[in-house]
Amino acid sequence: QVQLVESGGGLVQPEGSLILSCTAPGDIFSRYTMGWYRQAPGSQRELVADIPIYLPINYEDSVKGRFTISRDNAKNTVYLRMNSLKPDHTAVYYCNARRGEFAYWGQGTQVTVSS
Repeated sequence: QVQLVESGGGLVQPEGSLILSCTAPGDIFSRYTMGWYRQAPGSQRELVADIPIYLPINYEDSVKGRFTISRDNAKNTVYLRMNSLKPDHTAVYYCNARRGEFAYWGQGTQVTVSS
């Protein structure tokens, strides 16, 4: 069973920052597109950003310039740095690894933006 281990969520004030981390097994991390999704209450899960092995990084339009996804190949870890957070960013954030028909998910980490 593939485990994606997430960390870094929590409560942050508006305009604050958070960094989410997700570590994957090496054989997955080196061959899969890594990404972050989020699901707000009452909403569908949606892509936030993903970072393929060779293709350009992809961001959901509303987070461009505010969120940054990166991957550390030595640590098998993908990061999502989130700046200038707003209450609308409150959601459970999920790490994802996908390649073709195969996809794996982390357990999710709660991000709450509130004063």
